[in-house]
Amino acid sequence: MNSPLELTLILLVAAVLGVVAFRMMNLPPMLGYLTVGILIGPHALALAANSNATHMLAEFGIVFLMFSIGLEFSLPKLKSMRRNVFGLGMAQVVLTIVVTVLCSSLMAKLLPSVMGISWSTSFALGAALSMSSTAIVLKLLTEKLELESEHGRRITSILLFQDLAVVPLIIVLPSLAHPGPDLVEDLVMAGIKACFVLFLLLFLGQILLRRWFQIVVQRRSHELFMLNLLLVTLGAAWITEIAGLSLALGAFVAGMLISETEFRIQVEEDIKPFRDVLLGLFFISVGMLLDLRLVVDHFLLVLLLLVIPLCLKFGLIALLARVFGAKPGVALRTGLGLAQGGEFGFVLLNQAGGLGLVDPALVQLILAAMVLSMLATPFIFANFDRIAMKFSSSEWMEQSLNLTRIASRAMKEEGQVIIAGFGRSGQSLAKLLEEENIPYHALDLDPERVIEAQNAGAEVSYGDATRRESLIAAGIHRAAALVITYADTQAALKTLHFANELAPNLPAIVRSVGEDDLDVLRAGGADEVVPEAIEGSLMLASHALLLKGVPLRRVIQRVQAARSERYASLRGYFHGLGDVADDDEHLQVRLHSVPLHDKASAIGLSMSALNIEALGAEITAVRRGKSRIPFAPDTVLEAGDVVVLRGAATALERAEKRLLEK
Repeated sequence: MNSPLELTLILLVAAVLGVVAFRMMNLPPMLGYLTVGILIGPHALALAANSNATHMLAEFGIVFLMFSIGLEFSLPKLKSMRRNVFGLGMAQVVLTIVVTVLCSSLMAKLLPSVMGISWSTSFALGAALSMSSTAIVLKLLTEKLELESEHGRRITSILLFQDLAVVPLIIVLPSLAHPGPDLVEDLVMAGIKACFVLFLLLFLGQILLRRWFQIVVQRRSHELFMLNLLLVTLGAAWITEIAGLSLALGAFVAGMLISETEFRIQVEEDIKPFRDVLLGLFFISVGMLLDLRLVVDHFLLVLLLLVIPLCLKFGLIALLARVFGAKPGVALRTGLGLAQGGEFGFVLLNQAGGLGLVDPALVQLILAAMVLSMLATPFIFANFDRIAMKFSSSEWMEQSLNLTRIASRAMKEEGQVIIAGFGRSGQSLAKLLEEENIPYHALDLDPERVIEAQNAGAEVSYGDATRRESLIAAGIHRAAALVITYADTQAALKTLHFANELAPNLPAIVRSVGEDDLDVLRAGGADEVVPEAIEGSLMLASHALLLKGVPLRRVIQRVQAARSERYASLRGYFHGLGDVADDDEHLQVRLHSVPLHDKASAIGLSMSALNIEALGAEITAVRRGKSRIPFAPDTVLEAGDVVVLRGAATALERAEKRLLEK
């Protein structure tokens, strides 16, 4: 028997090695967890015992997963899904049990010498078969970004009802093994208790949760925020467990309630490490259940117990999805996604075995088949599109339309400016962006400021921009620019690190107090740094010059000249007829575009060979067709290219001649 420390170390080593190996083979980490669970489990190397402590930690993984899924939902969204949850979900569970009982009865009549299963045993097997893997399916849907797809919503709805159905099924099975007069009374009492607890969580929780979170975040302590988050998640799970419901259902409800508050993004990023680590432990514990020797000794029987339930559930769920209005491709994906066995199926199957409803040897064979079906699920998900397109003639058109909808939605949301910090600087920037109809999304950690700004209609969320997950949630992959408005250099460097990792080409502008950190921030990935001390001194100087009688035009020129020396990306502009000339016009740095005609001398030459720098100008970029090519010494110019030059007027004239004249 392993000590707790030994067991923890074995699980950690196995998890790390398994994930590294499967990542190297470009396979899902989930398969790594399941595989190492099989290897270290009691039926293989026996390095770790499948103990109660392991099961409890693994169950916490499902709790945090369901909490994360709940963050993606809300009460209005759940109400809109009620037809799928209580219609499609209920039909799936009930009909799976009914079909299992009917098939067992038919087989018993056709093969009486082989099949001697009673209807109560068939009911227990059907109940276990009706469950699918919440942990595996929802994690795969999340990784594939399909949680909000049509089949994703139907799959989630069915899984939610399966979680609800576990409670009455657990009550019914003992009554089938030992029939008594109190079955109906027990079911009614369980239903009343479940409704009361859900009412308590959904309605009272909605009132209390937001106020409580506001009190917690006002303390400005990240440790307190994390402790409170764990308390809420596990507390809701405990309440539903006391009521006879599943832990996962309580966590889902807690996540759904928090999703309607301004703290959703921060909560989502803080819960992720707990979820992923404990969920990995759950997959390892599932792998420990598989006895490979049993599979080898009864290979054909295990194969039948794997294939027949998979095909039965797939066909039944796909058919029900069609009846409830799903398109053929969506129905196929829904059936494929839920064809495997589930963790609650293990619970029901073990209970049935303990009650004597199912023979222990048969329990082990079915258990092995269920684990194998869960192992196959990542491969099924990886081939969703191929299978759906093969069996659905209209799927090609549906895929095309779906891609068009996604592209149009992405174009509408693309181009926002992410503002890190919503203090005075961030709010001033947001107002200017609004006036120019430029979308933005701000992140801030001051709860009062976030609430006030949201009430006023500002696009701001409670979140920490120094965390990778917050930037992803804010849409950094679709953003046009990142502006860091807080003057904390270390926090800015951390934000820049993640921004450069996630979106290397995203322009980043950073505010700093003085010049001391200017080089550090630029080295950290900032495209431009705006020091407050310099801007303040420039404004003071401009007002002083105006008071001394210097003309406004001259003051503006001096300020622009000082800025252009400091901010490299702001140097130069395209000159127009409306621009006012001045005494130093020939010295002003400007931008100039030179289209290359078919006989231009620069065609076929590289940028370095032209040596434009010797003329006092520089090439900033080349426009080729619809794409913009940044300066690179070895880039060879072609006919039709537009060369963008920067320099003073006289230098630009010399450079243009070199580009065009032979």
